[in-house]
Amino acid sequence: MHVRALHSSRMCCKAATIAFDELETRSFSIIAHIDHGKSTLADRLLELTNTIPSDSSNKQVLDKLKVERERGITVKSQAVSMLYQPAGQRQPLLLNLIDTPGHVDFAYEVRRSLSVCQSALLVIDATQGVQAQTISVYKIAQQCGLTIIPVLNKVDLPASDPERCFSQLQDILSLDTSVHKPLLVSAKTGKGVDQVLQALVERTEPLGGAQNMSSENRQPRGLRALIFDSWYDQYRGVIALVSVMDGAIRKGDSVVAFHSGKRYDVLDLGINNPEPVSVPILRKGQVGWLITTMKETEEASIGDTFYRAGERVQPLPGFRPALPTVFAGIFPTDKSEFLKLEDAIQRLCINDRSITLQKETMSALGQGYRLGFLGTLHLDVFRQRLEDEYGHEILVTTPTVPFRITYNDETQVLCSNPADFPDEATKKTHVACLEEPTVIGSLVCPEEYTGAMMDLCAEHRGEQLDIEFSTAGLSQVYMQYRLPLAEIVTDVRPKANRILTCSNMTNAPSPPTAVF
Repeated sequence: MHVRALHSSRMCCKAATIAFDELETRSFSIIAHIDHGKSTLADRLLELTNTIPSDSSNKQVLDKLKVERERGITVKSQAVSMLYQPAGQRQPLLLNLIDTPGHVDFAYEVRRSLSVCQSALLVIDATQGVQAQTISVYKIAQQCGLTIIPVLNKVDLPASDPERCFSQLQDILSLDTSVHKPLLVSAKTGKGVDQVLQALVERTEPLGGAQNMSSENRQPRGLRALIFDSWYDQYRGVIALVSVMDGAIRKGDSVVAFHSGKRYDVLDLGINNPEPVSVPILRKGQVGWLITTMKETEEASIGDTFYRAGERVQPLPGFRPALPTVFAGIFPTDKSEFLKLEDAIQRLCINDRSITLQKETMSALGQGYRLGFLGTLHLDVFRQRLEDEYGHEILVTTPTVPFRITYNDETQVLCSNPADFPDEATKKTHVACLEEPTVIGSLVCPEEYTGAMMDLCAEHRGEQLDIEFSTAGLSQVYMQYRLPLAEIVTDVRPKANRILTCSNMTNAPSPPTAVF
């Protein structure tokens, strides 16, 4: 059983044979642009630490969803604990790996996961260099205050250019490579992966481990555990994924969720290694799962703080609720299947709190739901999961963006459904102001595409905010535009990728690197 088998099959736990709570702990994440080798590197780390057996069939071990394996992308963050024995050290270290998505549509998932880490492996494809989403995830890691460890992957390929990547790290990310020395690896062959584990130990400050506590403080007061994910298991109920930031938690403890004030008894707790392992205690620095007397998944509020009943603590900083940017209606092709579709939608939303939903009825399509997503890929992945995991045939309406309507009496309404949009007569007589959402997008592309990209943005009502040519002789340009979100959803991103792909098929000297 792998890490996320908890979601779909009965959760069977084995008892721990190692005192995990006695070990020094490091928590880290792997962040990268899509297809830069993040999941492959995770596979090699799991093999090198003997968490999984070395096997040629190990591909995307932490990507459990069918949509993840088919598309080669990570959609849901995963957590797994590994034991690593450094040379010359008596006890092994406990390394908590939090694997994260790479696409910008799942930035909310990335931010949640990074909030419980101390360091991040920033993986860069040495044949492509720094990409737009490399910049995006790097900025999130910076905001979370993580130690950045650059990893240049695919150095075994003839097209790899580590020197160019070194220059980009300094030029684009302003990363001092003399301090944050990049590691040269091939996740595919395993070359240099042992250096990654060494760097994690050397560059990440130790956190937790009972050997760092005095004998009178083995059961420290002041438990604070951050809930950063949750799901429902049909046999064991609500399972919360937590990071113990202070203190310790044991089976049988009574804990309180700070924001709801509800009290629960801890029935079981453990880590993933990579299968679920039940442990007697989780201490500061450990990431693990928690099963309590909680009945409804909605009670496991993402970003809430568990503390021990009877104690007084300050809550941990939570997460800002995700704001959906794209809305679409989802309807069953067979109207009699609505209740089954409703159940499937609600189950998927339990595991993805960034989605908003409300019932919707259309005369032609019948009953359905209007859902809000973080982007068009997020919408498409949700659609595919409904089909793959629940076997539903569905109709999805054209994606739209929300508009803010200010009426003459100064009342404001956020309208995400075209059916609720005021008609022309109403707009003329009752609407004082109509506002659409805009986004600031970063565009990274080879210099030869600059003109085409500028024309494309201008054609779609874009306002140029910044343009910068690489100072490292890399023949790349970095542009920043303010664009209406509606234009990006419908036209800009696919057109940009089409321009670059067509150019690359004819005479471009290097692969396209522009992504909004």
